[in-house]
Amino acid sequence: MVEGAFLYILRCSDGSFYIGTTRTALEIRIAQHNAGTFGGYTATRRPVTLVFSQWFDRITDAVENERKLKKWSRAKKEAFIRGDYAALQLLSARRSPHRRTSENG
Repeated sequence: MVEGAFLYILRCSDGSFYIGTTRTALEIRIAQHNAGTFGGYTATRRPVTLVFSQWFDRITDAVENERKLKKWSRAKKEAFIRGDYAALQLLSARRSPHRRTSENG
């Protein structure tokens, strides 16, 4: 049994992104998306194109990263896919400063 998994990002025909994980061969999983095998989000947004993939030795790491990426803005996802880590860092900066509290009130 395979211990690890792929994290992958697909660009759908409507321009949206789908983020998923799979233990199966990546080519097979993308073909399943394009065939509409499992229904769901990509079934009505075909064809899909693979724009990013990464292998993780542990499926738990792949799933953890999938959940993190799904919460990101579109701009952050696009920077990540491009490998533009400078832009990703800027987009990850806090949008509003934390309020500082003093010990004396």
